[in-house]
Amino acid sequence: MSATQITRSVSRWARALAISLLLVLAAPLQAQSESSADPFESFNRAVFQFNDTIDRAVLKPVAQFYADVVPETPRLLFRNFVSNLLEPWNAVNNLLQGKPLAAASDVGRFLMNTLITLGLGDPASEAGLERSNEDLGQTLGVWGFGPGPYLVLPILGPSSIRDGVGRIADIGFDPSRRIADNDEFAIFAVARLVEQRATLLPMERMVEGAALDRYSFIRNAYLQRRLNLVYDGNPPEPKE
Repeated sequence: MSATQITRSVSRWARALAISLLLVLAAPLQAQSESSADPFESFNRAVFQFNDTIDRAVLKPVAQFYADVVPETPRLLFRNFVSNLLEPWNAVNNLLQGKPLAAASDVGRFLMNTLITLGLGDPASEAGLERSNEDLGQTLGVWGFGPGPYLVLPILGPSSIRDGVGRIADIGFDPSRRIADNDEFAIFAVARLVEQRATLLPMERMVEGAALDRYSFIRNAYLQRRLNLVYDGNPPEPKE
């Protein structure tokens, strides 16, 4: 399969995912779990198992080989380059969240890192401009949209109704689409996926050693992390 065909397949899959999310939104909620945050637990566990099977058969072995063969320095340069590409989208989301100073810092980071190192380094952090990590799901949360039910997405993994909708928009506005044609974007997207999976290998060992139920552990960790991101590390006290 060519890179162009891969890109088209991903695009079709994204549209199908969007339709699936809309169907989930329209469906009546049925309590299938003791956790009110996870009423679709039976469905989610099935998707979780599917993702885990694909991961163990394909993605994890590739990521492990990549981590063993590729030195840390080029991996760091690649991560810096990807992060720098995302700075304008961070700025847009910070601006939409009513944080103009953070948005200005994102723009400053993008300009400094691009002009000095073509995005391969991070002199902006050394200059005191901290890296942010914003997406549309967080923006929707700041606007008052609750996360909705927890939802495990095929291939993409842990999410929620709100974050799933936001993630589709994040993919659509991916800045790497603006600098590469279909073939190059497909190769770049695969490289990003492998690098992201490789960075999770040490964390995965911790999860497997600490959790009797990997599904519940990952779900709870994801929901808590997203809550902290929406409130910039200061979530409100839970209601009794």
